Amino acid sequence: MGKKDKKTKGVEKKARAAAKQNKKAAQKEKKGKTKGSADSDVEDVDLETVLADYEKQQAQFLKVTESSCEPPSARSSSTLIGSPVNGKELFLFGGEHYNGALASFFNDLFVYLIEKDEWRRITSPNSPLPRSGHAWCRSLAGEIYLFGGEFSSPKQGTFYHYNDFWRLDPSKREWTRIETKGKGPPARSGHRMTYWRHYILLFGGFQDTSQQTRYLQDLWIYDCHDYAWHNPAFPPASQKPDARSSFSFHPHEGGAVICGGYSRVKVSVTTGRAAKGGAQSLRSILKPVVHQNCWFLRITPPAPGATPQVPLAVRWERRKKPVNSPSPPRAGATQAYHKGRGISFGGVYDVEESEEGMDSEFFDQLFAWNIERNRYFPLTLRRSKTVHQKQHEDRSSKKGKGQADEEDLLRNLAALENKGMLETRPDSQTYGASKQSSNISVTASKSVLSTMPHPRFNAQLVVQEDVLYMFGGTFENKDREYTFDEMWAIDLGKMDGVKEIYRRELENWQGSDDEDIDSETSEQESSSSDDSDGGSDATVALPQAPVDTPQPEEPLVPLELEEEESGSLQLGSDDSRPYPRPFESLRDFFTRSSVTWQEIVQDNFSRYEAAVDHSIKELRKIAFDLAETRWWDCREEITALEIEQEQAGIGEVVNVADRSSEPGLAGRRR
Repeated sequence: MGKKDKKTKGVEKKARAAAKQNKKAAQKEKKGKTKGSADSDVEDVDLETVLADYEKQQAQFLKVTESSCEPPSARSSSTLIGSPVNGKELFLFGGEHYNGALASFFNDLFVYLIEKDEWRRITSPNSPLPRSGHAWCRSLAGEIYLFGGEFSSPKQGTFYHYNDFWRLDPSKREWTRIETKGKGPPARSGHRMTYWRHYILLFGGFQDTSQQTRYLQDLWIYDCHDYAWHNPAFPPASQKPDARSSFSFHPHEGGAVICGGYSRVKVSVTTGRAAKGGAQSLRSILKPVVHQNCWFLRITPPAPGATPQVPLAVRWERRKKPVNSPSPPRAGATQAYHKGRGISFGGVYDVEESEEGMDSEFFDQLFAWNIERNRYFPLTLRRSKTVHQKQHEDRSSKKGKGQADEEDLLRNLAALENKGMLETRPDSQTYGASKQSSNISVTASKSVLSTMPHPRFNAQLVVQEDVLYMFGGTFENKDREYTFDEMWAIDLGKMDGVKEIYRRELENWQGSDDEDIDSETSEQESSSSDDSDGGSDATVALPQAPVDTPQPEEPLVPLELEEEESGSLQLGSDDSRPYPRPFESLRDFFTRSSVTWQEIVQDNFSRYEAAVDHSIKELRKIAFDLAETRWWDCREEITALEIEQEQAGIGEVVNVADRSSEPGLAGRRR
């Protein structure tokens, strides 16, 4: 009886699946007949003609203008960067938005004024055309360089990749297209750029021709003094990174560092069962690969006195896998460079692929990758000290406690008198209180989250003056794709919350999601889609993020073993340098150790026989830079100690030796 019931259920399940497929096919056919050819995407559209029309429209702007505007609309694959000449400005350019039916591309240039919390839109007669997947970076001369990107037809049937090169003057807000000498990099998107001295480095990316996607592994170096691209040739037997896109590319004093990335590799798989006496058939598929390796690009400049024709000496050096790297490996975990670290957020891990689609896990974790030590540290939010102190004062103050009890009693009496109607009746006193509180919330600082934003991948990150800014990002639920229309900020020195810059509701998804919902929901949505051709303007409710249960942190690798396992760029470490203390700010750390750092600077100058004379102010500036690098390099370990001591009830650590000169301190150690 049990076997029969099981068999009957299987037959019914197959019948329901077949009916569902027939219904989906009928809906698609009905939609095709209703919309007709006027709404279809002409796949043989000439994208060059479309881009030429964009260029004509762009030329109608007579000069560079800057005007106040609303925050940028929702978009993905844009680029965000901090101004290299003004620490209070951020630049955002380009991107695309896909609503399930059509793709839109942008060439807006936005400037975010951090102190004023204001957005500005820049219009220019000479600016890059709409694109996404491009890359840009700053230079030591205070300029911003942009290369490549992609553009597609509205339904993404035809793609166009750019190979143009641009320079942005962040002070004048002016674009300049660079006409380089000789050959330059081929068109691409998904690549990355960084800088080294007066050079711009470009690596990787992909080219999509609609039929196939080709990933790249070539390196290009642009000389900002010679205005020419150089494509270094490596020996055939030398090692070099695999072809990839969406990786992290960070500057280093000896060259640059690559970590992570994504690509798809062609592999052969067997299909079906082999017939008697015959071999199994093979077919090629593209298998996703999430790269976890790291590479160091070592650049050696020509010897002093060499002719300008002498090229740079360049070679790739493979590093070991980073210690304590995020697990499982994830794609789309973008990074922002900050003080010798890569600040990483989010990502997605494809669990398994079934007949119904890909099951993916999204993340909202924040990590700091120490480039020198090749080691990841988790970054966790901490409780605001002001809130903690306020609650402590309220608990310790009898007067405050009595006042709070009195206010609670008055609220309870008012609720009893009005029989629970205070929340719905616009009484004058309650209305005035609610209005006052709303004004406070608007004029005061914006809301601050105590948890990380919703999980996502491919969020745009940048660090400006020790503050991490997070723009946009993408989240997928079944066949639906959500592009976040928001921006957040995290103070990396305090880690006391996630501040909201702006946030808007998600737009309605115009695509079909019949494959991922039950039959009743699909029937309701199909009827609504038939009634309205262009879809509704209502917002979409984002699925709840899974609640992450706190897990114990992975044990850290002992320091004496770290150099062997992490493949550090430097051989050994100087432990005699000053070390920050828990709860010690950068300013206090430098005040305490400034003499030692200045001695280190003078010792380095004498060791290398530097003939340049430096003033006391210059020596102090160099010493502060070293102290700042040291403070941030040890930040994760110090933060872990601070959390442990806070849990033990310690909020400040004072060195008795530093305060031995104070009167009355002799008996405090008892």
